[in-house]
Amino acid sequence: MNIKKHIPNTITLLNLFCGCIAIVFVSNKDFEMAFFFVFLGIFFDFFDGFFARLFKVTGELGLQLDSLADMVTSGVVPGYVMYTLLTNSQHEITASEYFPFLGFIITLGSCYRLAFFNIDTRQSDSFIGLPTPANSLFMLSLPLVIKYSDSLLVLELLTSQWVLFSITAFSAYILNAEIPLFSLKIKKFTFKDNILQIVFLTLSVLLVLFFNYAGVPLVIMSYVLLSVLNNRFSLDGKTK
Repeated sequence: MNIKKHIPNTITLLNLFCGCIAIVFVSNKDFEMAFFFVFLGIFFDFFDGFFARLFKVTGELGLQLDSLADMVTSGVVPGYVMYTLLTNSQHEITASEYFPFLGFIITLGSCYRLAFFNIDTRQSDSFIGLPTPANSLFMLSLPLVIKYSDSLLVLELLTSQWVLFSITAFSAYILNAEIPLFSLKIKKFTFKDNILQIVFLTLSVLLVLFFNYAGVPLVIMSYVLLSVLNNRFSLDGKTK
């Protein structure tokens, strides 16, 4: 029995397991533990492909398992978080008890992106549209920003139905937008070939260190902004 060929899929299933646990913590309003398990699931999601390539066991089964696991960790969980935030928000648009269900538009957008990603041959070395793990971290950080922020303006914005619904709609859009985003994969170990990734990772560390959970949405926004600037000005030094 070749144990190596089962390692990548096992790691993928650990991603799914983390997503399931995160759902339980969201239902209990424990957003810190939910964030931790989503982050852990994304960590597993990053390394399942790494080990699949390392052991040369890539295949259709792994591809499908990866999308199904991501659907929970990076699709259902962020949608559930937004549902919860909308449930507790100021009723500026409507007081209907059904309005918060619109938070699951994020889940629908994630599902469409994951399905399209599997058949889109353009996304082997980079991304088109925001990857679902990045979107998930953004959403999971919002209740923590609310919890720990001392800014009345931030609290006012993130408890507003208008703002939360706008974030929901924009999330579904940016997940599937025709916007090329650079990949964090490092293929050549030279500074010149990875300058954009190094700049982004350095910026990410600084943002999280200085702003804690509030740094997470700033990291995601900086990722999109750097990608747009790179598309326009070739910041990585590559010819477009």
